[in-house]
Amino acid sequence: MRARIYQPARNAMSSGLGKTKTWVLEYAPDAPRELDPLMGWTGSDDTQSQVRLRFDSKDAALVFAKAKGIEAVVHEPHTRKQNIRAGGYGENFATNRRGVWTH
Repeated sequence: MRARIYQPARNAMSSGLGKTKTWVLEYAPDAPRELDPLMGWTGSDDTQSQVRLRFDSKDAALVFAKAKGIEAVVHEPHTRKQNIRAGGYGENFATNRRGVWTH
């Protein structure tokens, strides 16, 4: 059985890093999805593709995979530079601003 271990990316609709601290073990699909001829829905008999396990660290996920005999591939996360301003969000509305307000 194959799986991949990764750290999920942040939500594209927010700049926060919530729900990105955990690591996820996700099984690879064993069979391709099939198209139902009557309704047009896609489905599969593979229930392992629905399983998504969360771990606090990458090491915990690797230990679990090794104990269960799962062949796991680790995908390292892409890190981004932190955008921390000295005044924070309130700096946008400061009354002691020296320059002109522009977007």
